[in-house]
Amino acid sequence: MTQRAPCPPAPGPLEEYAVRFDDLFTTLAQRRGFREYLQGLLLPRDRHKSLTALAGAEPVVQAQAAPVQRLQFFLSESTWDPDAVNMRRLELLLTDPATQPHEQGVLIIDDTGIRKDGTKTAHVARQYLGSLGKVDNGVVAVSSVWADERVYYPLHVQPYEPASRLPKGKQDPAFRTKPQIAVALIDAALDLGIPFRAIVADCIYGEHQEFIGALATEGLPYVVGLKPSHGIWAAAEAAHTPKEAAEDLTWDGPEQPGDWTPIVRHFRDGHTEVWWAADLRFGPYGPDKALRVVVATTDPATLPDLTTWYLATRLPRPGSPQATDAVLPPADLTEVVRLYGLRNWVEQSYKQPKQELGFGDFQVREDQAIRRHWQMVYCAFSFCWQNWFWQEHAGAEQTPEEQSSGVPAEQSDASPAVTDGGEKGAGRCTRRGQNSRASDRLLASDAPVRAGLARSLDLCLALLASVVRCAPTTPAPGSARFRPDG
Repeated sequence: MTQRAPCPPAPGPLEEYAVRFDDLFTTLAQRRGFREYLQGLLLPRDRHKSLTALAGAEPVVQAQAAPVQRLQFFLSESTWDPDAVNMRRLELLLTDPATQPHEQGVLIIDDTGIRKDGTKTAHVARQYLGSLGKVDNGVVAVSSVWADERVYYPLHVQPYEPASRLPKGKQDPAFRTKPQIAVALIDAALDLGIPFRAIVADCIYGEHQEFIGALATEGLPYVVGLKPSHGIWAAAEAAHTPKEAAEDLTWDGPEQPGDWTPIVRHFRDGHTEVWWAADLRFGPYGPDKALRVVVATTDPATLPDLTTWYLATRLPRPGSPQATDAVLPPADLTEVVRLYGLRNWVEQSYKQPKQELGFGDFQVREDQAIRRHWQMVYCAFSFCWQNWFWQEHAGAEQTPEEQSSGVPAEQSDASPAVTDGGEKGAGRCTRRGQNSRASDRLLASDAPVRAGLARSLDLCLALLASVVRCAPTTPAPGSARFRPDG
């Protein structure tokens, strides 16, 4: 058998990550392109992560330069399979104790809009773009994300094909709504055996009957958002919307909360917020019914729009008749709020990797090339987490003198080894946010530039530091769990 030609290595720990994908690429050019593309995504740039930016070339003038054309060919013309790359990325995440999913996490469904001009690029049409909050020309991607209080990462992504691009419009056999795509992504996560406490989504999915019906048919737990104006048929004098039902609850101030229960939410930057939650009773919803609607807010008196959630869930209330024979484990108000609060990973933090790593900066037109770009961004982001936890592990092994000086333990010019399985270090997080002190040390200041650490890796730490700062803290121990396999 012909021996493979050696590939120029990527800097530092990035090579140890990239080499795990080598068997998925058939040529030296593909293996080299994988490393160069990853490195380009991870390096800080003062402009969008276009192909010229990834190659460090000048826009337009150097668009035909060899490094740029190599990346163009790697993305558009070569033969590698983006689905195989994504599967390998997930294998690494699912088998690493630091990122391994567990039953306390959530499966988040979300979509994002990417502004694009013209009509020649695949999936582009005038449609609602959530990132802009309006209808505009662009691409929409539906994605699934696994998250807990400590870490989150994307699982799968699919582009939405607008009906206007299909020959028969919405009657075309190829047309699928975003909720239909979301159900397929959930099935893909279940096929991988990924455990989660509940599926979490915003009101776009929470009010879609087909989506909710599919989850109910499969017996899957969920906590989804509802609009304050989500209406039902009811008697004229009864509440017709979640907001009307919330306004009917008794509230005489924090000392006499009436129907409201205080919920203390802890955040990783150290601050806490007191929210108030209650089960609503209106129409088919109630604390002792098959479907619950929970309201959570910072101010029960005024129910401010920006800090009030209306949440529908199939998780039964503890002690209710539904909890006696329910397959799904019960969840009290604190747990329901915790689960939906994990959506903040997407709402607050996905903007940073999307912007910094260039999720929407692709300059290709074909469907497969777009999917390849997205998988490369996902690989870069997953590597950020791997490097973050390696630094956390290394920081836990430092002496107090080394920690105060900022010099890493066992510093050398060689690339630091990345632990994969094996014995757990003192600072290695296995699940539910254990051993967070090393992470707190990282948040104190930016990582110093040092031997063996590429500049792109310092960006990894700075990027994730901004993400982790707005993450919620660990859940209360002993909460009930759900496994998708029964």
